[in-house]
Amino acid sequence: MKKLATLIALFLTLTACSEDADDNAVAETNASVSFKFTHNWNDQSLDSSNFENLDLTNENGEVINIDRVRYLISRIELINTDNNLNYVFDGYKFTDLSNEDTYDFSPETNAVPLGNYQLKFIWGFNEQDNINGAYPDLNTASWNWPDMLGGGYHFLQFDGMYNVNTTNPAPFNYHNGTARVSEGVFEQNFATIIFSESFTISNNATIEVKMNIAQFFTNPNTWDLNVLDTPLMPNYTAQKMMQENVLSVFSLGEIIQ
Repeated sequence: MKKLATLIALFLTLTACSEDADDNAVAETNASVSFKFTHNWNDQSLDSSNFENLDLTNENGEVINIDRVRYLISRIELINTDNNLNYVFDGYKFTDLSNEDTYDFSPETNAVPLGNYQLKFIWGFNEQDNINGAYPDLNTASWNWPDMLGGGYHFLQFDGMYNVNTTNPAPFNYHNGTARVSEGVFEQNFATIIFSESFTISNNATIEVKMNIAQFFTNPNTWDLNVLDTPLMPNYTAQKMMQENVLSVFSLGEIIQ
């Protein structure tokens, strides 16, 4: 009888230990986060299948066709609004609107504590990262910004035709990067994008970032392509206007988790 009682006690002890282990294993504290970038012209969705085939009207009334949109963002980070800790993801994101494989971004090192966050990233490269010839894939993509204009890399290449509804259509090259103040004098021209909305990460999540390309021509500077079409890279005033307008280009979309 004593032997039976001992076996029952041992069984109950092992079962309790097993239940405790299961309880501890259930509590997940980190999530994996990825980003999905979508593109539009106000209410018109844009992707590789249609962006070259649409007549679009900008804020100033010019009707345009788009030939190319390529852009760079870097230092994507999540700011924990509970404890003010920042989680910066390695790498940068180079997007080509003609290639849907470039729309998404999944950081390699990716373990974000559950909690409440705001999203932040750099438009282009900041001064520390904008180094001549430092990124082989960007060199291959012909993404370099000319040395005579400050070197480093483009932030944006946005090309097309305007006044396409007239008998005198003309090209535009809305290229953004370092701003040339004067001969040999340059000004950093990146922008810090911070989304005001706070959101909760409670599980593995995909965060949508929406890019309204029409805003490059809209806010706060209404862009007149008849005055500012090409070349804009050496134009200091144009470069600073682009830096101001990009602040309204991005918005937070759907968060799936």
